[in-house]
Amino acid sequence: MRRGTRIFLIVAVAAVVVIAGALALFTPGYLPVVPGAVAIDPTTQTLKKGEYLARAGDCVACHSDPGGKQFAGGRPMPTPFGNLYAPNITGDDETGIGKWTADDFYRMMHKGLSRDGTLLYPAMPFASYTKVTREDSDAIYAYLMSVPPVSQKNRPHELRFPFNQRDLLIGWRTLYFKEGEYEPDKNKSAQWNRGAYLVEGLGHCAMCHTAINKLGGSKTSEEFEGGMIPNQNWYAPSLTSNREAGLGNWSIKEISELLQVGVSPRATVYGPMAEVVYNSLQYLSDADVEAMSVYLKELPQHDTGAPPPSSARLVSPNVMELGRKIYAKQCAMCHGDEGKGNPPSYPPLAANQSITMSSPVNSIRMVLNGGYAPGTKKNPQPHGMPPFSHILNDDEVAAVVTYIRVAWENSGTPVTPAQVSELRPLIPE
Repeated sequence: MRRGTRIFLIVAVAAVVVIAGALALFTPGYLPVVPGAVAIDPTTQTLKKGEYLARAGDCVACHSDPGGKQFAGGRPMPTPFGNLYAPNITGDDETGIGKWTADDFYRMMHKGLSRDGTLLYPAMPFASYTKVTREDSDAIYAYLMSVPPVSQKNRPHELRFPFNQRDLLIGWRTLYFKEGEYEPDKNKSAQWNRGAYLVEGLGHCAMCHTAINKLGGSKTSEEFEGGMIPNQNWYAPSLTSNREAGLGNWSIKEISELLQVGVSPRATVYGPMAEVVYNSLQYLSDADVEAMSVYLKELPQHDTGAPPPSSARLVSPNVMELGRKIYAKQCAMCHGDEGKGNPPSYPPLAANQSITMSSPVNSIRMVLNGGYAPGTKKNPQPHGMPPFSHILNDDEVAAVVTYIRVAWENSGTPVTPAQVSELRPLIPE
């Protein structure tokens, strides 16, 4: 039995339990519709609030193709199941959401259903957006309707069978989607609840920082425990492990700086997280970023004991010496002979949790492809790291990454040339 067929049967079994009743609920023409469109107050205050919330939700990142017009859609979103294309969400009547009402928009955010009742694929983070309040949804709708409409047809998705069968999403929703607005925790402060609302809802942070399975779903019990970002080949570290990106021993100021500025004395963001900071988090108020930091810092932590000892003794002396020489020639000028760096411009490599994570993917990619922290309002001229893929071969990259992961009592593990070879063909974003 082929793998695709096996996955199809798994999804079908999950769907059959609920498909009869669910089809009646989700089939176009049978949607529960609130009579009458809600009139949205198109005041400047409402539009500014909607723009701010759209920034918090990072809507522009998916719904704007690089080089194209904002919110006009068309950006390809690679998934393990094929390419999805983000739709046009400008106010154009024919190709956008110009004919949508505030009720339609809220139902899309809250239930993951398009205006005609079509089930949305979970690449649209409705599993998080369902927590957004009606008031905030209406403000985002008002803002999007104020954006100059763009006439640009939506591209059809390119998903393999059976993943192009939308009815099977009923099974996925049964397993992984819980509808409902955010309910404040009465035992927590207003600041903590604001942070939880932003992180769990509009921020949809768990989408990257939680591993997904072969069906594209994730368990609530594993939220924020880290995982590979499908088709981007970056690892989103665990926010609950102090051996990865756990924040238990970070200050609120350090977390806030990383989220809003992109750099802090403790770390620097690169890859997909740099895009989030650039498009979204840098525009949030200091109060909201601090609230998010308060919430994130209180996530349950594990791996709080002393880190394991350095794995340097497991590395061949020849590999260590090669890595040391490459580091001295190519890296020490910025990161220092002892890996202490010069933060925030040049992050430390010694005692840096992002360097010693169990997954070496991000470290390998940085050596191969280089990268820049995002240019933000509070850090408009970020320092960057050059790529070394054209200078170093697989053995040399593996050696220098291994050296960095085990030197200075770092508790990482060695890297193999095969791991480098697997990542080398990737074109940097």
